[in-house]
Amino acid sequence: MDVIHKIDVNHKIKEITETWGADFTGVADLSLAHEAILTQGGPMIAAYPLAISVGIGLRHAIVDQLPNRANRAVALSYQYHSYDLINQRLDLLISQVSRFLQRVGHRALPISASKQIDNERICAAFSHKMAAHLAGLGWVGKSCLLVTPEMGPRVRWATVLTDAPLQITGEPTEARCGDCNLCVEICPVHAFTGEPFRVSEPRGKRYDAGVCERYFAEMREKDEGLAVCGLCLYVCPHGMRQCRN
Repeated sequence: MDVIHKIDVNHKIKEITETWGADFTGVADLSLAHEAILTQGGPMIAAYPLAISVGIGLRHAIVDQLPNRANRAVALSYQYHSYDLINQRLDLLISQVSRFLQRVGHRALPISASKQIDNERICAAFSHKMAAHLAGLGWVGKSCLLVTPEMGPRVRWATVLTDAPLQITGEPTEARCGDCNLCVEICPVHAFTGEPFRVSEPRGKRYDAGVCERYFAEMREKDEGLAVCGLCLYVCPHGMRQCRN
């Protein structure tokens, strides 16, 4: 593919993602994290050289109510608008992107916004946050959430893996958490260690997914509608700062 065609394809992808409501779009070189991707998703996932990362921002007015999540109206609003609806929008969006790439002769594998494939490791086939980080859209914070300069961690993500020779949009963003540990401290089950993100280290170094999973299971047993948390997302100063602007 020549440079002109490459630019045209990048431009078309950006056009599709914006038309379908994406607030963030980036292209990542996955060779920078090949071993981690291989370990998580296996050879089929690791065979793709690039990832198109897309994100949709959450509504600040809904996220800011999370300290009152014991209120059923607050919990249901967050569950629907920040998970169910956003995930559906993201999945439709990446379906359109992968459809376009296939039509112009490239392989494209959409990775759903929220589908757990490994119940033992409690993970998806691929890390959306890793892709967004490698695409230069933000950094992985101490909460293991992708933190953007524009909206903090108040964004949900999906990914299209592809072999199309696209232009890389950026480089991995350096973490800007500094000494802040608010997300670590607010976690009701102490799931985070406070260790900074490193591509070469396993997620368990920073986050106990099992503790978090059991916490949600306990909440669902009491009331399915109240099984929401998100306090680490709520408290991040990078997100709070933007919602005040």
